[in-house]
Amino acid sequence: MSDEKQFTYKDSGVDIKAGEEMVESIKGVVKDTHGPEVLHNIGGFGGFFKPDFGSYENPVFVSSVDGVGTKLIVAFKAGKYDTVGQDLVNHCVNDIAVCGAKPLFFLDYFSTGKLEQHVGVDVVKGFAKACKENGVALIGGETAEMPDIYDEGEFDLAGTIVGIVDEDKVINGSDIQKGDVLLGFKSSGLHTNGYSLARKVLFSKHKVENYVEELGSTVGDELLKVHRSYLSLITKLKEIPGINGFSHITGGGIVGNTKRILPKGMKLDINWDAWERPPVYKMIKEIGNVPEDDMQATFNLGIGLIAVVSESEVDVVKKKAEELGEEVFEVGFVV
Repeated sequence: MSDEKQFTYKDSGVDIKAGEEMVESIKGVVKDTHGPEVLHNIGGFGGFFKPDFGSYENPVFVSSVDGVGTKLIVAFKAGKYDTVGQDLVNHCVNDIAVCGAKPLFFLDYFSTGKLEQHVGVDVVKGFAKACKENGVALIGGETAEMPDIYDEGEFDLAGTIVGIVDEDKVINGSDIQKGDVLLGFKSSGLHTNGYSLARKVLFSKHKVENYVEELGSTVGDELLKVHRSYLSLITKLKEIPGINGFSHITGGGIVGNTKRILPKGMKLDINWDAWERPPVYKMIKEIGNVPEDDMQATFNLGIGLIAVVSESEVDVVKKKAEELGEEVFEVGFVV
């Protein structure tokens, strides 16, 4: 018998048993997001979803894929992992909701150097919580251990959302006209964009656990605020005539995202003083001496959703928004 050392897959850094145990431990949490449309729980080679097309005349699937970006580094520093999954689901939901779609199901990808089950379970619990809140089924995912790619304690996330909309109810900005008003709705914080700049600036002066009076919280808690879902708001507003477009304010800021839905030849006139920016943006600007152009192009600055509305319907939309408990700001015009 050879005396040479035997190398196993576990020796190389991949623990198949740990992965299987994690899947078993989350099955109940995941199943809680399932309705009758989901044919099987997780664990197979694919997720099965049987949509009901009865209320649709000409259904179109709408999909989007995204990640959480370097917000994950804040989670690593804080040792808090139950919010980033929510961030990812809500971000993806918003991206298709602004197109008029109803989200149906979500799939996740979780990759790490060494699987720590409690971390993975917290992340998946975040996925499940946001899926349940949005009426979305979590029907599958992938957990990958990839030693030597990630440093100890690090992981990455990606997610895919699939939704549905009738073709004649797609919201794509084609009805936008000169003079339309931009109504802005509050974000819950930085959401999932601008973290490379925010971290570089804020962590140059503060640690993640530092309590900052202006923020009313620790730096970590401020930066880990969950990305809002605007699904409920969009669902109610999109039924109002004169809603000509929505934009989800992510990387690129208000202008960079809203111009994506503008018809050719139109531009935006933004009143940057129409709302008060949350303290975190003032801190970033002052500590980092960040140019205003960079602030506007990097962050949502406190506005996470824009509705582009016909001028004649602005008061109707405002009233509806206020009935829903939303503070709304006139942030500009289409020119």
